[in-house]
Amino acid sequence: MPQDTGLLTIIFSLAVLIMSVIVHEVSHGYVAYILGDPTAKYAGRLTLNPLKHLDPVGSILVPIITSLAGFPFGWAKPVPYNPYNLKAGKWGPAIVAAAGPLSNLFLAIVFGLISRFFFGYFSLPAQTLLFTIIFVNISLGIFNLLPVAPLDGSKLLFALLPYHLRYIEEFMTRNQLFLVFILIVFLNSSGVTWLVNFEYFLIKLILGA
Repeated sequence: MPQDTGLLTIIFSLAVLIMSVIVHEVSHGYVAYILGDPTAKYAGRLTLNPLKHLDPVGSILVPIITSLAGFPFGWAKPVPYNPYNLKAGKWGPAIVAAAGPLSNLFLAIVFGLISRFFFGYFSLPAQTLLFTIIFVNISLGIFNLLPVAPLDGSKLLFALLPYHLRYIEEFMTRNQLFLVFILIVFLNSSGVTWLVNFEYFLIKLILGA
């Protein structure tokens, strides 16, 4: 039975992760559309149809590997948008960027409240699915809010920077691969422990545990 439960958790993790990253990207597109940019709509990306969003590496290979490692993670193809069409000026890209992780945190809260008040009514597989939805979406939301390019949090940082510090944006944009490598190294050391502990703190907060 424990092996069956472990396999079920991996299957749920993959399915939940794929749908969660799709919701994340569609949220970017919808907010951009609300702010006046129809690029995502014209590209056919304002849909939850997985075929429109799946990335062979980020939506299949990486999720399988990370789910087996017990820490499901992945991404979908980025939804395109034109920042020059946005009505919110310099805040436009930041608002569009924030929509992704906020959609994941919203899902975590909604399913967390369902679990909090109706947990006893669900079967064990359903309880496992609920927790997986909460954990995966908390993870995606928090990770993407980190202020490191090309993550969504970097767009929030850039919008807050005063003009005389714009060189920080230029540096981070120019050195995205290097910064991602540094982030991975950090998370592989003590950083991942801090991140997971913070995520479990938020989960307990939502569940009232």
